[in-house]
Amino acid sequence: MVVYYPKGTGSNASSKEGICYSNRGMGLEDILNRTNSYYNEVAKCAVIHKKPTPIQIVKVEYPKRSAATIREAYFKQSSYSDYTGIFKGKHIDFEAKETRNKTSIPLSNFHQNQIDHMRQVLKHQGICFALVRFVTTDECFLLDAAYILLFWDDQKYGGRKSIPKPFFEEKGFAIPYSNQPELDYLKVVNEHYF
Repeated sequence: MVVYYPKGTGSNASSKEGICYSNRGMGLEDILNRTNSYYNEVAKCAVIHKKPTPIQIVKVEYPKRSAATIREAYFKQSSYSDYTGIFKGKHIDFEAKETRNKTSIPLSNFHQNQIDHMRQVLKHQGICFALVRFVTTDECFLLDAAYILLFWDDQKYGGRKSIPKPFFEEKGFAIPYSNQPELDYLKVVNEHYF
């Protein structure tokens, strides 16, 4: 299937050297979807969902009357954040990112529309952060959006083009894996924001 991203969104799909990054982050997203299901259905402590990105289907093939295959589609609009919901009466909005880089996460993993959305959420006193998983060490950190915005703005004036892992270790919060829920990030949110 061919999926076309909205122009100028800095999508995570790339045609550079034929590499497609469209499924990067799915490991973390799968874990978060199970964790959010636990929060929503078992613990009943929060309602947090993955935001669907609306698509416009352009080409469909019908090999059989009972089966349709989408062959071409366009994203109608760019996504603003991966997850949104409510916890203890507060709006929560966050990005889920993964990197195979051992020492940092490139700022290019974030896109301007996501950064703009983070600014708006913070402006209205919502809780906004990124969950970043360092794949090679299988470590996950919660980093407040305010820090991401500082690095984003600083790069425009010659600053770093990535957020170093030691910064996550110093200013972020490590989230250990567990059985139920798999990645208890709301424990960190509760301790840090409430």
